[in-house]
Amino acid sequence: MNIEQIKKLVADDMQAVDQLIQKRLSSEVVLVNQLSHYIINSGGKRLRPLLSLMASRAYGYEGDQHYNLAAIIEFIHTATLLHDDVVDESELRRGRDTANALFGNAASVLVGDFLYSRAFEMMVDTDSMKVMQILAETTNVIAEGEVMQLMNCHDAETTEQRYLDVIHAKTAKLFEAATRLGAVICNRPLAEEQAIAAYGMHLGTAFQLIDDVLDYSSTSEEMGKNVGDDLAEGKPTLPLIYAMRNGTEAQAAVIRKAIEDEKGGMEYIEPVLAAIAETGAIGYTEETARKEAQLAIEQLQHLPDSPYKDALQGLAEFSVARSN
Repeated sequence: MNIEQIKKLVADDMQAVDQLIQKRLSSEVVLVNQLSHYIINSGGKRLRPLLSLMASRAYGYEGDQHYNLAAIIEFIHTATLLHDDVVDESELRRGRDTANALFGNAASVLVGDFLYSRAFEMMVDTDSMKVMQILAETTNVIAEGEVMQLMNCHDAETTEQRYLDVIHAKTAKLFEAATRLGAVICNRPLAEEQAIAAYGMHLGTAFQLIDDVLDYSSTSEEMGKNVGDDLAEGKPTLPLIYAMRNGTEAQAAVIRKAIEDEKGGMEYIEPVLAAIAETGAIGYTEETARKEAQLAIEQLQHLPDSPYKDALQGLAEFSVARSN
Protein backbone atom coordinates (compact mmCIF):
# COMPACT_ATOMS: atom_id res chain seq x y z
CA MET A 1 0.00 0.00 0.00
CA ASN A 2 1.63 3.27 -1.12
CA ILE A 3 1.30 6.65 0.55
CA GLU A 4 -1.42 7.89 -1.81
CA GLN A 5 -3.56 4.79 -1.15
CA ILE A 6 -3.02 5.28 2.57
CA LYS A 7 -4.11 8.93 2.42
CA LYS A 8 -7.16 8.02 0.32
CA LEU A 9 -8.29 5.56 3.01
CA VAL A 10 -8.90 8.39 5.48
CA ALA A 11 -9.38 11.25 3.02
CA ASP A 12 -12.77 12.23 4.47
CA ASP A 13 -11.36 12.16 8.00
CA MET A 14 -8.41 14.32 6.97
CA GLN A 15 -10.73 16.82 5.30
CA ALA A 16 -12.68 17.10 8.56
CA VAL A 17 -9.42 17.57 10.49
CA ASP A 18 -8.25 20.28 8.08
CA GLN A 19 -11.55 22.12 8.52
CA LEU A 20 -11.20 21.89 12.30
CA ILE A 21 -7.61 23.14 12.13
CA GLN A 22 -8.65 26.19 10.09
CA LYS A 23 -11.49 26.90 12.53
CA ARG A 24 -9.35 26.60 15.66
CA LEU A 25 -6.52 28.69 14.18
CA SER A 26 -8.79 31.72 14.21
CA SER A 27 -7.63 34.63 16.34
CA GLU A 28 -8.56 38.28 16.65
CA VAL A 29 -4.84 39.09 16.33
CA VAL A 30 -4.04 39.52 12.65
CA LEU A 31 -0.39 38.43 12.89
CA VAL A 32 -1.38 35.22 14.67
CA ASN A 33 -3.73 34.40 11.80
CA GLN A 34 -1.17 35.25 9.12
CA LEU A 35 1.75 33.34 10.58
CA SER A 36 -0.12 30.28 11.83
CA HIS A 37 -1.93 29.86 8.50
CA TYR A 38 1.40 30.22 6.68
CA ILE A 39 3.08 27.42 8.60
CA ILE A 40 0.04 25.11 8.77
CA ASN A 41 -0.49 25.42 5.00
CA SER A 42 3.16 25.04 4.07
CA GLY A 43 2.82 21.64 2.42
CA GLY A 44 3.69 19.22 5.22
CA LYS A 45 2.88 15.51 5.02
CA ARG A 46 0.35 15.69 7.89
CA LEU A 47 1.84 12.34 8.89
CA ARG A 48 1.21 12.64 12.63
CA PRO A 49 -2.53 13.43 12.42
CA LEU A 50 -2.77 10.76 9.72
CA LEU A 51 -1.34 8.25 12.18
CA SER A 52 -3.79 9.30 14.87
CA LEU A 53 -6.75 8.83 12.53
CA MET A 54 -5.45 5.52 11.21
CA ALA A 55 -4.87 4.07 14.68
CA SER A 56 -8.37 5.10 15.78
CA ARG A 57 -9.94 3.46 12.74
CA ALA A 58 -7.82 0.33 13.17
CA TYR A 59 -9.52 -0.18 16.54
CA GLY A 60 -12.94 0.36 14.98
CA TYR A 61 -13.58 3.88 16.26
CA GLU A 62 -16.85 5.38 14.97
CA GLY A 63 -17.11 8.69 16.84
CA ASP A 64 -15.70 12.12 16.00
CA GLN A 65 -13.28 12.77 18.87
CA HIS A 66 -10.39 11.51 16.72
CA TYR A 67 -10.68 14.70 14.64
CA ASN A 68 -9.97 16.79 17.70
CA LEU A 69 -7.01 14.64 18.71
CA ALA A 70 -5.52 14.71 15.21
CA ALA A 71 -5.78 18.51 15.12
CA ILE A 72 -4.14 18.77 18.55
CA ILE A 73 -1.27 16.59 17.38
CA GLU A 74 -0.77 18.81 14.32
CA PHE A 75 -0.83 22.00 16.42
CA ILE A 76 1.80 20.63 18.79
CA HIS A 77 3.95 19.55 15.85
CA THR A 78 3.61 22.95 14.17
CA ALA A 79 4.52 24.77 17.37
CA THR A 80 7.70 22.69 17.63
CA LEU A 81 8.59 23.57 14.02
CA LEU A 82 8.22 27.28 14.71
CA HIS A 83 10.43 27.06 17.78
CA ASP A 84 12.93 24.71 16.06
CA ASP A 85 13.51 27.07 13.17
CA VAL A 86 14.19 29.97 15.53
CA VAL A 87 16.66 27.93 17.61
CA ASP A 88 18.37 26.57 14.47
CA GLU A 89 18.26 29.95 12.67
CA SER A 90 16.81 28.09 9.67
CA GLU A 91 15.76 29.98 6.56
CA LEU A 92 14.23 27.17 4.50
CA ARG A 93 11.72 24.41 5.27
CA ARG A 94 9.81 22.28 2.76
CA GLY A 95 11.21 24.42 -0.01
CA ARG A 96 9.71 27.63 1.41
CA ASP A 97 11.00 30.45 3.56
CA THR A 98 10.64 29.62 7.24
CA ALA A 99 8.17 31.66 9.28
CA ASN A 100 10.99 33.26 11.25
CA ALA A 101 12.71 34.31 8.01
CA LEU A 102 9.51 36.09 6.92
CA PHE A 103 7.97 37.30 10.16
CA GLY A 104 10.93 37.42 12.55
CA ASN A 105 12.00 35.33 15.53
CA ALA A 106 9.82 37.02 18.13
CA ALA A 107 6.61 36.50 16.15
CA SER A 108 7.49 32.86 15.44
CA VAL A 109 8.15 32.05 19.10
CA LEU A 110 4.97 33.78 20.28
CA VAL A 111 2.75 32.18 17.65
CA GLY A 112 4.30 28.83 18.55
CA ASP A 113 3.19 29.53 22.12
CA PHE A 114 -0.29 30.37 20.81
CA LEU A 115 -0.50 27.01 19.03
CA TYR A 116 0.61 25.17 22.16
CA SER A 117 -2.00 26.96 24.28
CA ARG A 118 -4.71 26.38 21.68
CA ALA A 119 -3.83 22.70 21.66
CA PHE A 120 -4.26 22.56 25.43
CA GLU A 121 -7.62 24.31 25.15
CA MET A 122 -8.69 21.58 22.75
CA MET A 123 -7.41 18.89 25.10
CA VAL A 124 -9.84 20.16 27.72
CA ASP A 125 -12.64 19.68 25.18
CA THR A 126 -11.91 15.92 25.11
CA ASP A 127 -13.04 15.73 28.77
CA SER A 128 -10.52 12.95 29.31
CA MET A 129 -7.90 13.19 32.04
CA LYS A 130 -5.92 10.37 30.42
CA VAL A 131 -5.76 12.17 27.07
CA MET A 132 -4.59 15.32 28.84
CA GLN A 133 -2.02 13.37 30.84
CA ILE A 134 -0.56 11.73 27.72
CA LEU A 135 -0.36 14.97 25.74
CA ALA A 136 1.00 17.00 28.66
CA GLU A 137 3.75 14.44 29.19
CA THR A 138 4.42 14.36 25.46
CA THR A 139 4.94 18.11 25.17
CA ASN A 140 7.21 18.02 28.21
CA VAL A 141 9.36 15.24 26.75
CA ILE A 142 9.57 17.05 23.39
CA ALA A 143 10.83 20.16 25.17
CA GLU A 144 13.43 18.06 26.99
CA GLY A 145 14.48 16.59 23.66
CA GLU A 146 14.98 20.07 22.24
CA VAL A 147 17.24 20.98 25.17
CA MET A 148 19.15 17.68 24.81
CA GLN A 149 19.73 18.45 21.14
CA LEU A 150 20.94 21.93 22.02
CA MET A 151 23.43 20.39 24.45
CA ASN A 152 24.69 18.03 21.71
CA CYS A 153 25.20 20.82 19.17
CA HIS A 154 28.88 21.30 18.29
CA ASP A 155 29.74 18.38 20.59
CA ALA A 156 31.80 15.87 18.63
CA GLU A 157 31.76 13.50 21.62
CA THR A 158 28.04 12.81 21.16
CA THR A 159 27.51 9.04 21.11
CA GLU A 160 25.03 7.07 19.06
CA GLN A 161 22.96 6.38 22.17
CA ARG A 162 22.87 10.05 23.15
CA TYR A 163 21.71 10.90 19.67
CA LEU A 164 19.00 8.21 19.72
CA ASP A 165 17.84 9.56 23.09
CA VAL A 166 17.35 12.95 21.43
CA ILE A 167 15.28 11.68 18.52
CA HIS A 168 13.18 9.44 20.78
CA ALA A 169 12.23 12.54 22.78
CA LYS A 170 12.23 15.25 20.12
CA THR A 171 10.61 13.41 17.20
CA ALA A 172 9.37 9.92 18.03
CA LYS A 173 7.48 10.91 21.19
CA LEU A 174 4.78 12.72 19.20
CA PHE A 175 4.42 9.75 16.83
CA GLU A 176 3.99 7.59 19.93
CA ALA A 177 1.29 9.85 21.35
CA ALA A 178 -0.55 10.06 18.02
CA THR A 179 -0.95 6.29 17.78
CA ARG A 180 -1.47 5.66 21.49
CA LEU A 181 -4.44 8.02 21.60
CA GLY A 182 -6.18 5.88 19.00
CA ALA A 183 -6.25 3.01 21.48
CA VAL A 184 -7.14 5.28 24.39
CA ILE A 185 -10.31 6.72 22.84
CA CYS A 186 -11.39 3.18 21.98
CA ASN A 187 -10.83 2.05 25.59
CA ARG A 188 -8.51 -0.75 24.53
CA PRO A 189 -6.60 -2.81 27.14
CA LEU A 190 -3.32 -1.40 28.42
CA ALA A 191 -1.26 -4.04 26.57
CA GLU A 192 -2.75 -2.94 23.24
CA GLU A 193 -2.26 0.71 24.12
CA GLN A 194 1.40 0.05 24.89
CA ALA A 195 1.88 -1.95 21.68
CA ILE A 196 0.48 0.73 19.38
CA ALA A 197 2.48 3.35 21.31
CA ALA A 198 5.64 1.31 20.68
CA TYR A 199 4.69 1.16 17.00
CA GLY A 200 4.60 4.97 16.94
CA MET A 201 7.93 5.28 18.78
CA HIS A 202 9.74 2.92 16.39
CA LEU A 203 8.10 4.54 13.36
CA GLY A 204 9.08 8.04 14.49
CA THR A 205 12.67 6.89 15.08
CA ALA A 206 12.86 5.36 11.60
CA PHE A 207 11.40 8.52 10.07
CA GLN A 208 14.00 10.78 11.73
CA LEU A 209 16.88 8.47 10.81
CA ILE A 210 15.90 8.71 7.15
CA ASP A 211 15.74 12.49 7.52
CA ASP A 212 19.36 12.25 8.69
CA VAL A 213 20.23 10.19 5.61
CA LEU A 214 18.53 12.63 3.25
CA ASP A 215 20.46 15.57 4.69
CA TYR A 216 23.63 14.05 3.19
CA SER A 217 22.29 12.18 0.17
CA SER A 218 19.46 14.30 -1.23
CA THR A 219 19.21 17.50 -3.26
CA SER A 220 17.82 20.75 -1.88
CA GLU A 221 14.83 20.38 -4.21
CA GLU A 222 14.02 16.88 -2.97
CA MET A 223 14.52 17.64 0.71
CA GLY A 224 13.00 21.13 0.77
CA LYS A 225 15.94 22.48 2.76
CA ASN A 226 19.62 23.08 2.19
CA VAL A 227 21.76 19.95 1.96
CA GLY A 228 24.14 19.80 4.90
CA ASP A 229 21.95 22.00 7.12
CA ASP A 230 22.47 19.63 10.05
CA LEU A 231 26.24 20.03 9.69
CA ALA A 232 25.93 23.82 9.42
CA GLU A 233 23.96 23.77 12.68
CA GLY A 234 26.59 21.62 14.40
CA LYS A 235 24.23 18.66 14.81
CA PRO A 236 26.10 15.35 15.17
CA THR A 237 23.53 13.07 13.52
CA LEU A 238 24.03 9.34 13.03
CA PRO A 239 25.81 9.47 9.62
CA LEU A 240 28.42 11.80 11.13
CA ILE A 241 28.73 9.80 14.36
CA TYR A 242 29.22 6.54 12.43
CA ALA A 243 31.70 8.02 9.94
CA MET A 244 33.75 9.55 12.75
CA ARG A 245 33.75 6.24 14.62
CA ASN A 246 34.67 4.09 11.61
CA GLY A 247 36.75 6.39 9.42
CA THR A 248 40.47 7.06 9.33
CA GLU A 249 42.08 9.42 11.82
CA ALA A 250 42.10 12.13 9.14
CA GLN A 251 38.40 11.60 8.37
CA ALA A 252 37.46 11.65 12.04
CA ALA A 253 39.49 14.84 12.53
CA VAL A 254 37.77 16.73 9.69
CA ILE A 255 34.30 15.67 10.87
CA ARG A 256 35.19 16.77 14.39
CA LYS A 257 36.33 20.17 13.09
CA ALA A 258 33.11 20.56 11.10
CA ILE A 259 30.90 19.72 14.09
CA GLU A 260 32.81 21.93 16.51
CA ASP A 261 32.97 24.94 14.17
CA GLU A 262 30.71 27.52 15.80
CA LYS A 263 30.34 29.38 12.48
CA GLY A 264 29.01 26.28 10.74
CA GLY A 265 31.21 23.61 9.21
CA MET A 266 30.20 23.99 5.57
CA GLU A 267 33.76 24.70 4.43
CA TYR A 268 34.41 21.04 5.28
CA ILE A 269 31.33 19.69 3.47
CA GLU A 270 33.21 17.97 0.62
CA PRO A 271 35.62 15.91 2.78
CA VAL A 272 32.78 15.19 5.22
CA LEU A 273 30.58 13.87 2.41
CA ALA A 274 33.51 11.79 1.15
CA ALA A 275 34.04 10.31 4.63
CA ILE A 276 30.35 9.50 4.95
CA ALA A 277 30.42 7.73 1.56
CA GLU A 278 33.67 5.82 2.16
CA THR A 279 32.70 4.54 5.62
CA GLY A 280 29.24 3.34 4.57
CA ALA A 281 27.59 5.66 7.08
CA ILE A 282 24.52 6.16 4.89
CA GLY A 283 24.00 2.41 4.56
CA TYR A 284 24.41 1.93 8.31
CA THR A 285 21.87 4.64 9.11
CA GLU A 286 19.42 3.25 6.54
CA GLU A 287 19.77 -0.24 8.02
CA THR A 288 19.18 1.14 11.52
CA ALA A 289 16.02 2.83 10.22
CA ARG A 290 14.85 -0.38 8.53
CA LYS A 291 15.25 -2.27 11.81
CA GLU A 292 13.16 0.36 13.58
CA ALA A 293 10.47 0.14 10.89
CA GLN A 294 10.38 -3.65 11.23
CA LEU A 295 10.05 -3.35 15.02
CA ALA A 296 7.13 -0.99 14.42
CA ILE A 297 5.41 -3.48 12.10
CA GLU A 298 5.81 -6.27 14.68
CA GLN A 299 3.81 -4.21 17.18
CA LEU A 300 0.74 -4.41 14.91
CA GLN A 301 0.17 -8.15 15.40
CA HIS A 302 -2.60 -7.62 17.98
CA LEU A 303 -4.73 -5.59 15.57
CA PRO A 304 -7.54 -7.30 13.65
CA ASP A 305 -6.98 -7.54 9.91
CA SER A 306 -8.30 -4.45 8.13
CA PRO A 307 -7.25 -1.90 5.49
CA TYR A 308 -6.23 0.36 8.39
CA LYS A 309 -3.82 -2.23 9.78
CA ASP A 310 -2.38 -2.62 6.27
CA ALA A 311 -2.05 1.16 6.06
CA LEU A 312 -0.15 1.35 9.35
CA GLN A 313 2.27 -1.25 8.01
CA GLY A 314 2.46 0.73 4.77
CA LEU A 315 3.39 3.88 6.68
CA ALA A 316 6.27 2.06 8.35
CA GLU A 317 7.50 0.91 4.95
CA PHE A 318 7.05 4.41 3.51
CA SER A 319 9.09 5.94 6.33
CA VAL A 320 12.25 4.21 5.10
CA ALA A 321 11.56 4.25 1.35
CA ARG A 322 10.87 7.98 0.88
CA SER A 323 13.12 10.49 -0.89
CA ASN A 324 11.91 13.64 0.89
